[in-house]
Amino acid sequence: MLEAALIEKCADPSLDLNVVQEFVHAVGNGDPLAVTVKVGGKMILVEKAATPEEALAITRRYVGRAIVRVGVTSYPAHLGDRSGMDLSPVIFDACDNLRLGTTMFAKVMRVVAAWYGRNASSEALPYVLADSIYAWVSGEFEGKDVFQAEDPGGLAGPQAVLLHGKTNIDDPPMPSGDEDQPRDITSADMRIDLSGIGSPTPSVPVR
Repeated sequence: MLEAALIEKCADPSLDLNVVQEFVHAVGNGDPLAVTVKVGGKMILVEKAATPEEALAITRRYVGRAIVRVGVTSYPAHLGDRSGMDLSPVIFDACDNLRLGTTMFAKVMRVVAAWYGRNASSEALPYVLADSIYAWVSGEFEGKDVFQAEDPGGLAGPQAVLLHGKTNIDDPPMPSGDEDQPRDITSADMRIDLSGIGSPTPSVPVR
């Protein structure tokens, strides 16, 4: 688990610190040198890096041919650079990775929040966070690439979310109702089990 001081110093300021803590706990294992690779829907075992340079070499080996996630936020290293040659060891610095990851996650939350509708009640906030974490892990929301999606702008959504449960990222989101109609979150069933945050982080599927 990342230290609160590091989160406060490095995370995107538009996100509530509690949201950042839930995010990094759900998607990463706290290892700044972590590299996970997925090809054709299957996880590829790669050697464990001992230095940022080693981690970068592993990343460059697969970027462009696989889905590669790196660092404390499982940041999608393949974004914007399919060759991997412009990647830098800074993505394996805990602070820089946290800054990059939370900035992207804030956008993901705005995409998800926009789907719920601008007038969704405050009771929607835990659902937005849970769906945003799932979207980060899967790389998709409502069938679209969430990382390449247009940023709808506005606030990141649940800055004030204070969850006391956990997010089960293995359960797929199950949208309900007509997407063109306003969402009544107060009457919706729980879309993702929030009873799991706080326990050891499971292996994170990557996209």
